[in-house]
Amino acid sequence: MYEPGPPRTTSVGESVELAPRSPDPDGTYRWTVRDAPADSTLSAGDGPDPDATGPPSSATTVGPDGAAPETGSAATTGSDDSTAAVLRAGETGRDDDPVVHLAPDAPGTYVLALDAPDGVHRQRVRVFPDERREADIRVPASDLDGSSGGESDDSESDDSETGDDEPGDEVDRVSLLWPLNENRLACDRAEREGDDWVARVRVPPGSHGFALVPDGDRGAAHHGVCEVPGPGRPRVSLDAAVVGTDDADETARLRLTAAVEPAPAVDGVARGGDPEALGATFLVDDRDADPDAVAGIESRADGRTLSVPLDALRGDGVDDAVRIHAVPHGERYGAAETVRAETGGDGDGATDADDIAVTDPHPTPPWAESPTIYEVFVRSFAGDTLPTTFREIERRVEYLDHLGVDALWLTPVLASPTDHGYHVTDYYDTAADLGSREAFESLVDACHDAGIRVIFDLVINHTSRDHPAFQLHSAGVDAYADHYRRTDAARDVTGIDWAELGDGDVPDYYFEWGRIPNLNYDSPTVREWLLDVVDEWAGVVDGFRADVAWGVPHGFWKEVADRVPDDVLLLDETLPHDPFYGEGEFHRHYDTSLYDTLRAVGAGEEPADAVETALARGEWLGFGEGGHEQMRYVENHDEDRYLAAYGRDALRAAAAVTFTLPGAPMIYAGQERGNETYRGPIRWHDGDNALTEFHRELAALRASEPLLREGGVTFGGRAAGVRVVGGDADRVTAYERTPPEGTETRGDDPDDRDALLVVVNFGAEPATVAVPDSVDADLFGDGSVRGGDEGDDGEAVVAVDSVTVLR
Repeated sequence: MYEPGPPRTTSVGESVELAPRSPDPDGTYRWTVRDAPADSTLSAGDGPDPDATGPPSSATTVGPDGAAPETGSAATTGSDDSTAAVLRAGETGRDDDPVVHLAPDAPGTYVLALDAPDGVHRQRVRVFPDERREADIRVPASDLDGSSGGESDDSESDDSETGDDEPGDEVDRVSLLWPLNENRLACDRAEREGDDWVARVRVPPGSHGFALVPDGDRGAAHHGVCEVPGPGRPRVSLDAAVVGTDDADETARLRLTAAVEPAPAVDGVARGGDPEALGATFLVDDRDADPDAVAGIESRADGRTLSVPLDALRGDGVDDAVRIHAVPHGERYGAAETVRAETGGDGDGATDADDIAVTDPHPTPPWAESPTIYEVFVRSFAGDTLPTTFREIERRVEYLDHLGVDALWLTPVLASPTDHGYHVTDYYDTAADLGSREAFESLVDACHDAGIRVIFDLVINHTSRDHPAFQLHSAGVDAYADHYRRTDAARDVTGIDWAELGDGDVPDYYFEWGRIPNLNYDSPTVREWLLDVVDEWAGVVDGFRADVAWGVPHGFWKEVADRVPDDVLLLDETLPHDPFYGEGEFHRHYDTSLYDTLRAVGAGEEPADAVETALARGEWLGFGEGGHEQMRYVENHDEDRYLAAYGRDALRAAAAVTFTLPGAPMIYAGQERGNETYRGPIRWHDGDNALTEFHRELAALRASEPLLREGGVTFGGRAAGVRVVGGDADRVTAYERTPPEGTETRGDDPDDRDALLVVVNFGAEPATVAVPDSVDADLFGDGSVRGGDEGDDGEAVVAVDSVTVLR
């Protein structure tokens, strides 16, 4: 019952959290090392360091000599990998160790034992070599001295409780703020070197956006990109086959073949991996077999192939269903893929191919393979006259149906003191101004009657500081002592009175979100509470959008994914997007790579062909080819309206891209009505009806054309042959949506395909393009090719306003 989940993977310098599942807050837990690599300072019998608690520091910054300076120095508050505790207890007031954090100091396999109330469980962690490289972030002091007096871009918290420095004031402290330190201000520091502020960092390859923040004022931050050359992550897909035998003395075998693909090269910084160095490691889930059986199955791996006799899958110490994980690796490691092999028979040994079924243990719900998602910022949806209630939203379900929406994502509907709802004060009750729980369930039923699924905004990284749990925690009530994370007063930048508290007593939060303190997932009580919240709503709604998913431990999300019904969608907000959240956790992910590119194209900073680079960058990060797992969007409730920033023509083109690429397109309510304020009331009475119809037609085309939902994407072939003969070539891009592998073509000629050619024009004026080969129809227009003159070499000449989809 309390088993800690699947085998975990990480690399040296990258910590991993380990915790019991379905935790009993009253139970006693102990973690002990069973085995560790020879080069590790850990050895058999070790437990968590009694003098070190809480998650290890990110240690993203290092001192001038390459080592992390002492805590509290001007350069960082991190710890040197060579001296930091490798195994730390979680941050609680308990004497036992329910949750621990492993910060491996050597590559290899770590084996730990969890002594729980129901027995002893094994947890393995496969650790790959350190992927980090050293780099300098250097910014002129003149770019940071003095405050801008501007507001922070805080999207969760409605306040910016920072100092009021006057322009020209000298800066005392510069913080490095980025996802690599979980967006914590005053955690990692830059130091002054002559005329520059410098942060020396050790980080993985990639282009990492950062901010150097003077004296905690994000409004005065200097933003930039730290580019660390190196390879991307490899990707893996598993092919399963049952191989028979003619030998009466042998049984059939389950053969798993791992196809490992190197990352593509994106630019001079993000290079591809070495195909010759690629391999796969197979890990049998320790929950499904005892250690001897696990070792026996894993020993049958030969390179990228694992071939196991079926009777070995029904031998002693093996459950009826076995989960097998394949981890790709080369110069770096990638996210694992998992299959579940379930054996049949009478228990005397599975010997026939019909006795085994191989399935995906975390399949995407069929309805969520490629839905059109519509996000509603609830309190502005009724317009500028009526207050929004569940009843008013329900009255507009017919509009959503007309628009062609498959799923309705509602921003938080729970009790909260804020309009945006991300400061939750009660996880079990809806906001009074929106209506009762019964009214919410009526809305859900109305959506279901219209064939629309409902996605619930799950906010469990933090609560409001007005939540009773935080108030009781702050007041010293023992039962709530471990509910929230705490940190040192030196890291506080809010100016709130709690900064007078001593070291280790200040609430932990991200950015300067002082009104939304972080919950403490080291506490079994908190984990039990929030799992109950998931259970409470999983039976009511069809999916969860996880707010600040990057702030909640991977192990918790893996447990949620195993816990919710199979038809519940899990959508993460991870910024920037990260393929490891798809490793038995989330089905769909925010595509920040495409989002950033569409904004750059709209601004004229990148050519339209940068769309291809955006998809390649997703693959470089370690996502699958084409990005079917991505949610594509041009704006949301945290971002400025695309229309206001870049104009109507660019918006139409950007929206067309999200609807004609693989993945799940998302419309943010008001995008289709011509809204220019990011959380303002929907323009019902004076909106842009033509823009609304444009989005409706995009949704209708996607619904009617399977290739737009299921097919692959290529920028080669016919797409590469598209020529702009009129208009701005830098504002035009083209790609083909191709049949999935194995799909039959229309004729004997493999080039005679039912592929769709998409041409998108971001320009303010129509473009004229010459398209290779013949074209039957423009599916997005009136059914015929507009301007269908014949060009040179039999090319079709087509006029493109915003988008054309050609067959």
